[in-house]
Amino acid sequence: MSIPAAEPLPTAADSDTPGNHVIDRLVAANSVYADTFTDPGMGAAPVLRVAVVACMDARLDLHEALGLELGDCHTIRNAGGVVTDDIIRSLTISQRALGTRSVALIHHTGCGLLDLTEDFRYELEAEVGQRPAWAVEAFRDLDQDVRQSIQRVRTSPFLPHRDDVRGFVFDVHTGLLREVLPR
Repeated sequence: MSIPAAEPLPTAADSDTPGNHVIDRLVAANSVYADTFTDPGMGAAPVLRVAVVACMDARLDLHEALGLELGDCHTIRNAGGVVTDDIIRSLTISQRALGTRSVALIHHTGCGLLDLTEDFRYELEAEVGQRPAWAVEAFRDLDQDVRQSIQRVRTSPFLPHRDDVRGFVFDVHTGLLREVLPR
């Protein structure tokens, strides 16, 4: 699924043409943005004191889907929205240094991690000569993985605020959230 763009996205064949790199396009868009940017004068602590952990999937426009404005939340994203050690690290900083108290965990339908296995690491090892130190964290059951993520947050000794942790599955076809209750 692609999102219509003002200009066609560059292809590999375009990569040698100056000014046609996708990152150049992003930098140009930033220049336009900066022309009308006004410093909102806010601090780094989120206004709603909530952190949202979600998948990096480009189809998830979290601010729009959740009715959030700039400064409302911390958004922490990775492949699958899985609660890994690095997510715990970010949540710990979010809570202890910046005052968040609630955690929303959002997985989604059609996630790429539903099709992967840990064999991905071994395939990488065969290709590049070194196995990654990280786990793929693939899963076959969305609800069960949301429950596991909830449990990882609720049992982390580094997080002082573990009572308001809720998990959801976002449906990429309807835009609706479905809550997953822990067992």
